Amino acid sequence: MAYRRTERVLHRLAVRHAAIIAAAGELAAESGMDAVQIVPVAARAGIAAGTVYRYFPSKTDLVAALVAGIAEREVAAIRRAAAAAPGPLSALAAAIIVFSARLELHGDPPGLQYRRALVAEFEPRIRAASEGGHLPEQEPARAAAAVVGLLIEGLLGPLAPRTLRESERDAVRELALFALRALGVSDARARGLVVQTAWPADE
Repeated sequence: MAYRRTERVLHRLAVRHAAIIAAAGELAAESGMDAVQIVPVAARAGIAAGTVYRYFPSKTDLVAALVAGIAEREVAAIRRAAAAAPGPLSALAAAIIVFSARLELHGDPPGLQYRRALVAEFEPRIRAASEGGHLPEQEPARAAAAVVGLLIEGLLGPLAPRTLRESERDAVRELALFALRALGVSDARARGLVVQTAWPADE
């Protein structure tokens, strides 16, 4: 009986934790990370502010948990896309396209934790493609950081162009091509890789 009670308590705690994170995510999506404050999050989740403080002692802790969850979700999507590709270069192209598409859909959460997770995901894929002879020799960690920065700034940065004729898919494909060319893939091959990569579904 005691075990069952403990199990129910743990389940209730997990559900409440998830509700708090979901409320914080909704506020961030609507108004940016500055809107992620304890009191509005509590109101959105339908619980008392004191309850939120029991899970997250400060706004910083709450935002960190939210960003960590987003990073985990985005990295998982990149891994799924890369795992379905037939080879290391195709896997790298799929990772670039999926990340770019989801970036365009969901935006870029702030924080180095998120970007470090992305760089850590791209680095071994660039290394594998280089070691397989698909890319010229280069420093994978530096190249991964450059690719992540290129895609974020090119799609969402303050200087990124926004025109009425440019669809989200066009912007993603253009930046994916640019990233592949920057890594050393010839233009014709890069275009083929982008065309053959399935467009990711929103999740």
